[in-house]
Amino acid sequence: MKKKVVTMLAVSMAMGALLAGCGGTEKETGTQPAGTEAAGAQDAEELVYAVEAGSAGEAVAKEKGFQYNSVAAQADALMEVASGTSDAAIIDLLMAGAMIGEGTSYPNMIYTEELTTEEYGIGCRKGSDLDAYINAVLSETYADGTMQEIATTYGVQEALVEQEAVAYEPIGVDSAVPSDVMYIQEKGTLLVGITDFAPMDYKDASGQWIGFDADMARIVAEKLGVEVEFVVIDWDNKIMELDSKNIDVVWNGMTLTAEVMEAMDCTNAYCNNAQVVVVQSE
Repeated sequence: MKKKVVTMLAVSMAMGALLAGCGGTEKETGTQPAGTEAAGAQDAEELVYAVEAGSAGEAVAKEKGFQYNSVAAQADALMEVASGTSDAAIIDLLMAGAMIGEGTSYPNMIYTEELTTEEYGIGCRKGSDLDAYINAVLSETYADGTMQEIATTYGVQEALVEQEAVAYEPIGVDSAVPSDVMYIQEKGTLLVGITDFAPMDYKDASGQWIGFDADMARIVAEKLGVEVEFVVIDWDNKIMELDSKNIDVVWNGMTLTAEVMEAMDCTNAYCNNAQVVVVQSE
């Protein structure tokens, strides 16, 4: 499963570079794995797509005028395709690498096209200093190789975005601007908003949350000197959950869209991604 993520990303990047060099259009840069001709026989406008509510996949479906069903999670979108309730799903490329194809939960599914290119970031409350603190941790762990080691564990190392050297400057206790970092340290817990989204956040056989994002969040909590608690949220309500302080951070393979960056203070990008169309291979 982990190796498949790397393979799909590498193929995707290589195909994109080749087509760009040949003057291909944005639509043409979608990867077309062997044997997908039948799956692509219908026009895109005729298909019904399953998408996660509030996700970048839903946004691109709206933008392109697709017919779609909104579901609670990207995993549910794949279930819709498996059951035949929807013709196709639009999900993150990194999740597709973990969930579809040989040796995965859905061996008879393939992805046929890349609809977007994106970057992942981590969301904090507006006016928070937590994003700056996390940026410093991302920078430190990238420089010492910890981030690459964790990424390799989950097969996303090819998607990593290089982190510039940055330092966190604490807000003074006398500052008129409240410090989220101090607030989290005082309460002793970092509340991380997630969904079940392999390979970023998902449960192992013992019920423990693991994944690239989960492991990186644990490092941030450790450096803050607090415990980490993972809170499953409705992705469509992530901004409300953050603003109401039900969570302290949204850390779940979140695409840095204009809407997200307007509603949250976001970290630097740390992973490349794309929205891809997934269908049954037969």
